Amino acid sequence: MQPLAYRMRPKNLDEVVGQEHLVGNKKIIRRMVEAKLLSSMILYGPPGIGKTSIASAIAGSTKYAFRKLNAATDTKKDLQIVAEEGKMSGTVILLLDEIHRLDKTKQDFLLPLLESGNIILIGATTENPYISISPAIRSRCQIFELHRLKKMDISHAIDRALKDTEIGLGKYNVELTKDARDLLIEKGNGDLRATLNALELAVLSTKEEKQNDSDNKVVIDKTEMQDSIQFKSQNYDANGDGHYDLLSAFQKSIRGSDTDAALYYLGNLCESGDLVAICRRLLVIAYEDIGLANPPACSRTVNAVQAAQMVGLPEARIILSNAVIELCLSPKSNSAITAIDAAISDIKNKQNDPIPNTLKDAHYKGAQALNRGVSYIYPHDFQGDWIAQQYLPNNLKNVSYFNPKGNSKVEDALKRQYLRHKKKKKDGLQK
Repeated sequence: MQPLAYRMRPKNLDEVVGQEHLVGNKKIIRRMVEAKLLSSMILYGPPGIGKTSIASAIAGSTKYAFRKLNAATDTKKDLQIVAEEGKMSGTVILLLDEIHRLDKTKQDFLLPLLESGNIILIGATTENPYISISPAIRSRCQIFELHRLKKMDISHAIDRALKDTEIGLGKYNVELTKDARDLLIEKGNGDLRATLNALELAVLSTKEEKQNDSDNKVVIDKTEMQDSIQFKSQNYDANGDGHYDLLSAFQKSIRGSDTDAALYYLGNLCESGDLVAICRRLLVIAYEDIGLANPPACSRTVNAVQAAQMVGLPEARIILSNAVIELCLSPKSNSAITAIDAAISDIKNKQNDPIPNTLKDAHYKGAQALNRGVSYIYPHDFQGDWIAQQYLPNNLKNVSYFNPKGNSKVEDALKRQYLRHKKKKKDGLQK
C-alpha cells in the first residue's frame, strides 16, 4: 500500500494545503491555471510543504499528462522519453525534483523544449535557486518560494486524512486527543509528508484494546502518538540555503545582544552537528561585532573554540554556550571592521600614490642613491617612542579610518589615544 502522504496528494488546486500566496483565489499560479497559460516554474522551500503537491494539482487541474523525474538519478534518456510524449500530445508537465543537481548535458537538452512549450517544467528544490540553479534555466522559469505550513494548515490536513474513507484513514474511525494532535503537529515541524506518515503509523499500530466500545472509536492519546514519531525534523542541510540562514540568524542575535535567541540558534547548529561552522562563525562574531569594545572576550572565544574542538559534540555545547552568553552580554563595537573596510575601499577606488620614500626598504646596495629610507626617523630614539612623520601616501595623508564609538572603557581609552596621536602628528608636521 502506498504511504498516506502519497495517497492524499491533491488532485486539483482546491485540495492544496497552505501556500495561499500562490494558489489562493486570484493568486498567480491559480491565475495561470485558470487562464490556461502555464509557464515553467521553480518551486523552492523546505521538505514536505507542497512542492510536489502543487505540481500534481496543476496537472490535475489542466488535464495535461504529468511525469515526475529526479535531476540527480534519472538519465537524459528518461528526459527524451518525456520529450517525445510532449511532442506527440502537445504538452507534458514535468516535475523535476532536485533541479539544483541538473547537469549541463541534461540542461542543454531541456532548454529548447522549454522554449517550444512541449514541456512545462516544474522544478522542485530545497536550495535557493538564485544560488544553486544555472542562469540559463532560471531565465526560462518563474521562481516561487513556498512557505512553511502553518499549524492550522497541518491540522486541516490531519482532519481530511482522518475523515476520508477512500484514500485516507476514515474507515478506522480514529480520534486524536488534543495532546496527541498538538504533539503530532509540533514534531512534524511543518513537514506535512512526515506528519501524515506518522499519523498513519499511529493509527495502524494502535491496539484493538484501545477501542472505545460505546462509540466504536479508536482514541489515540499523546503516549501512543509519541511512540509513532521518531524525532522532530531539523530541516537543515550543511550545504544548503538553510545553513547560511541559520548562521546569519545566530550572528545577528549575538550582535543584537539577544541571549535567548542566540542560544536557540546555537542549539539548532549543535543539533545539526556542524561544529566546524559554529566555531568559525563564533570567531568572526567575536572580532567583528565585539572587537575592541572587549578584547579579552575575543581571546576567551578563541580559547572556547579550541576547547570545543578538542572535546567535540555534544559536550562542546557547554563550552560554546559560555562563549555565546558572554558575547551577547558584552559591549559591542564594529570599529575594527569598518576601519579595514574603509581602507580597502580607498585602495579599490582611489589613486594609489606611492609609499613615501622614507618608509621604503633600504636594506640593499644602492638604496641610498635612490633616496630609499634616507629621511626615516626612528621612533624609539625619542621620548615616548614616538615622533611625528608621514606614513601614508600623499593623497591619503589626512584620512581617518578608525572611528571608535567608545562603547567601553577599553575602546574609550583607545579612542583617546588615537585622537591624541592624530593631533600630535598634525601639530608636529606643521612645524
